[in-house]
Order: sequence, then structure tokens, then C-alpha cells
Amino acid sequence: MSTNSNLPNRRSIRLKNYDYSQKGSYFITIVTQNRKHLFGKIEDGKMILSSVGKIVEDEWMNTIQLRPNVVLGEFIIMPDHMHMIVTIITQIEKKENEEWIHSNPKSPSHTIGAIIRGFKGASTKKINLFLNSRSGELPFAPAAPAAPFAPNKIFQRNYYEHIIRNQRDYHRIEKYIIDNPRNWKKKKKKKLNLKSED
Repeated sequence: MSTNSNLPNRRSIRLKNYDYSQKGSYFITIVTQNRKHLFGKIEDGKMILSSVGKIVEDEWMNTIQLRPNVVLGEFIIMPDHMHMIVTIITQIEKKENEEWIHSNPKSPSHTIGAIIRGFKGASTKKINLFLNSRSGELPFAPAAPAAPFAPNKIFQRNYYEHIIRNQRDYHRIEKYIIDNPRNWKKKKKKKLNLKSED
């Protein structure tokens, strides 16, 4: 569900002293490690999810079950990256020493960074369990000699983040997300230059 050429360069500088747990909408992009096409493929301008892509989709949808103060907007899972809009509808006070991933929903931290970190951690765990059950084979990857399975790093550590300022900005990004599969051929040679860190 994602892409429009006038969007930012996928480069984001974290705003100093900005409270990323406060109410508001955020545009997030995450990318697979080494830009591997793990999540599926584009056919006729449509995204076809692999088994790994479906795990990512299910885990992202699970966010709203674990975080009642979050609403998920438009999102798209692409072969080697994912775009999503996340809206925090109520601010929850952070308690000291809180840490959380989806598999451990007790006392979650409520910043955008914590939401993405929890999602990526839980997705990675489930994907590696799935790949282990399939002898480490990656869907849509070139055939390779059988080798013992080792845990895979699924996502790049960094992510792109943009604070959505107003309704016009929101609709522009929403269109960008919706158009992403149709624009895949034009954009697939461009690298995402991610600078934000979770």
C-alpha cells in the first residue's frame, strides 16, 4: 500500500528533545538486512507475500492487540522493505526501566522506537523459528546448497521515521504507500538511505 516521488529521501534526523511517545501520526520505513527479498515479490504491480511476509503482516497487525493506545494506518510490505503509518492516540506515561517486545507485553515502553523495536524483535523470532522448520530455506531466494540453519538477522537496525504534520501530509504519505507496488520497477534500483536508529 505505498510510494510517491515527492516524499523525503528516507533520511531522518531525530528531533532533539521530541517526545516520540506523544499523540500523533508517524510514517515509518524498515528495510531487510542486506536488502534481501524475503517478504515476497511484485507481480503485475501487486505485492505477493511469501510465508515470511505473511508472518511480518500478522505480527504488525498484532500491534493493536498489544498496544491499545495505537492505531495502524495504511501499510505495505514490499519484497525488501515495509512502509507504515502509526498513530498514537493516547499518551501513556513511561515507567522506569520498562522494556518490551511483542512476546512479552508486560509494562511496555510507548515510544515509536519501542513499538518498532518490539515488532522487529517478535517478527525476527517467529521468522527464524519458521525458517528453522524449513531447514533455513528462504522463499523466493536463489537455490543454494543445503547448509545447517543459523539464525538470520531479518531487519536492518536503522529505520526511517517522519512525523506527519497535518492532514495534507498524511494523505500524501498514504498515497505514497498505496502506490508503492505499482512503482516498484521505477524505484527498485534506488537504495533506501536510512539514518534513524531504534
